[in-house]
Amino acid sequence: MTDSPLPSVNKVAPGGRLLVIGLGLIGGSLSLAARQRHLFSEVIGASRSPETLRKALELGVVDRVESDLPMVLASLRAGDIVVVGVPTLTVPKIIAQLQEYLPPEVSFTDVASVKGSIVTAVKAIYGTVPEQFVPGHPIAGSEKSGVSASLPDLYDDHRVILTPLAATAEVHTARVRAMWSGVGATVSEMSVEEHDEVLAATSHLPHLLAYSLVDTLASMEENREIFRYAAGGFRDFTRIAASDPIMWHDITLANSAAIVEVLDSVTSHLQSLRTAILSGDSEHLLGVFTRAKEARHHFQIMLDNKAYLQTMDSTEIQYRVEAGGVLQGQARVPGDKSISHRAIMLGSLAEGITEVSGFLEGEDSLATLQAFRDMGVVIEGPDKGRVVIHGVGLQGLKAPAGPLYLGNSGTSMRLLVGILAGQTFDSVLTGDESLSTRPMKRVADPLALMGAEIETGEGGTPPLRILGNHSLQSIDYNLPMASAQVKSCLLLAGLYANGETSVTEPAPTRDHTERMLRGFGYEVKTDKGRVSLNGDGVLQGGPIDVPSDISSATFFMVAASIAEGSDITLSHVGINPTRIGVINILRLMGGDITLLNERLAGGEPVADIRVRSSVLKGIAIPEEQVPLAIDEFPAIFVAAACAEGTTLLTGAEELRVKESDRIQAMADGLAILGISAKPTADGIVIEGGQIQSGEVDSLGDHRIAMSFAIAGLRASGPILIRNCNNVATSFPGFVDVSNSLGLKLGEVNQ
Repeated sequence: MTDSPLPSVNKVAPGGRLLVIGLGLIGGSLSLAARQRHLFSEVIGASRSPETLRKALELGVVDRVESDLPMVLASLRAGDIVVVGVPTLTVPKIIAQLQEYLPPEVSFTDVASVKGSIVTAVKAIYGTVPEQFVPGHPIAGSEKSGVSASLPDLYDDHRVILTPLAATAEVHTARVRAMWSGVGATVSEMSVEEHDEVLAATSHLPHLLAYSLVDTLASMEENREIFRYAAGGFRDFTRIAASDPIMWHDITLANSAAIVEVLDSVTSHLQSLRTAILSGDSEHLLGVFTRAKEARHHFQIMLDNKAYLQTMDSTEIQYRVEAGGVLQGQARVPGDKSISHRAIMLGSLAEGITEVSGFLEGEDSLATLQAFRDMGVVIEGPDKGRVVIHGVGLQGLKAPAGPLYLGNSGTSMRLLVGILAGQTFDSVLTGDESLSTRPMKRVADPLALMGAEIETGEGGTPPLRILGNHSLQSIDYNLPMASAQVKSCLLLAGLYANGETSVTEPAPTRDHTERMLRGFGYEVKTDKGRVSLNGDGVLQGGPIDVPSDISSATFFMVAASIAEGSDITLSHVGINPTRIGVINILRLMGGDITLLNERLAGGEPVADIRVRSSVLKGIAIPEEQVPLAIDEFPAIFVAAACAEGTTLLTGAEELRVKESDRIQAMADGLAILGISAKPTADGIVIEGGQIQSGEVDSLGDHRIAMSFAIAGLRASGPILIRNCNNVATSFPGFVDVSNSLGLKLGEVNQ
């Protein structure tokens, strides 16, 4: 389904007239809204009921009324629109009159909740689909009906679905689309078949259930007491049972096949729920309730995009940062994203319950969580960083109902494919536009050596299709380049392989997977650059305390370093030896960084980090530090732009295949801000200087956006940063934390 941009009202032909046949709630509200907003030269109402026509005139719903439908149809001309707003089963009678009297240049549409039966009727009457026909359905209404219920704002911020056919001419589709946009609706398009399937599940079946529940309770002996003491939830759910019975009778018969298919599925689920209640199956009940809660939360996203999780708002978010500022105070940044991902994965595959605290409630981590919910794992939360995972064991995952949508999270996809390679079922991994361009052969190829069968998209990119029921064999693999994601993917696949799987890396990378596996009681051997484990073990659930993410802390470490007079402390930050490259690099540049209260939390080293401003010097960044700071380089580039002299980075070609080409993106943005930044194949050369005011594009990359935000501390004027929606992938609340420490950062919706 696609959303159409809101066209201006003047796309409706000047002087055009609107004829609405059937002046109930839907047709009457459309007429009233169009008349009050002056969308047409004249709004005409037609109805079989003289009383309805009288009320329509009396209430100002229409300019005039007509009872002689053939005459008014024949009088219409190009630019006019006819809307058929009668009950679904009555539509064919009106279509027959349109076929006989309506000129072919006049657009006509309908408002029926079922599209298949309407299209069939049009084909039968016309012999084909006329170019002027644009099937439509406004998703708006109330339990009230009739012309007296007409509302001029009924369609404001509501969705209208158009289902134009191959024969429908674009000029007619555009005219109908503009009409609905003009009365305040958001217009979308989808196929007839998809519309009827979606509406059967999301609208038609809920009405049937509401009618059935009220009818059942009304027939019970204690019905008076039941209704007297009914709570708000009952009233909310059964409100729709007060809708027009004739209309829903017609809709049910017209879309019977799709409704029965969904009804059968719900009946099966209710039977399972009944069995669970009788047997006291707590796990089944909790699974149903937690999955339903999250599904309800993402209902609109699933309806629109057929995806499990929305990764960004459709409205572009921009950041505006004012020049200057001093950072003072203490803050705790969100939990470590890498550890949050792994906590969900290993907790799901463990025996027993895993309770996670400090979980990052960002889009990427939530994508991983949703994927395991879709594979049958019961997960409570998240609630203020607390997540409770009811593990199903290594062999307990279930086939998902559809593709697993991972948003923008490359970590989720690359690690999850290792787990899925060992399952008995087929699966598909998809992502958003950015993730769909990221290279996946680096995990698919070594997994193939283990016996997995994985199909990638063109060029080795997502979507990934993993064919199940393949016996995995152990592998001794030498990584061609340092990558914690590839290493982790193969180790996770090794949980399902026969024998010992080992990975040798050319340089140290983050070891969160190895540490957490050990925390779950799984033996992992490490010998210099070689990591190995044996398959067929058992993971045992337990508590996990996720430390604050050093990647998120990096932005404020750099910010405090470059803003004169700054002194901040960042609490409970993970200082895993494989992740402290940013601390090492900033210290080499002259940064004043002190680690306080060093300790272990769930097997991970943590500390409070105090950072004071200092005069930074440009350096040649040691290549051995590159893998230890690979995600932190966008912020480090800002430090380099504020340093005295030249900073040289080499050996960082991995930066070109992140959420964006981070080398090029930062070079382009710094150049706009007056800094000399020359990209190379595997790095960049940055000359320190004065950051200027300007407008930069983050390209939808969260780390690029946050890096340019802190650059404002040393800028000569304000900086506007475009495409900042994805900051929520790793740092929800970034703007609030920034401002609490002294940054002058605001969010602008476009």
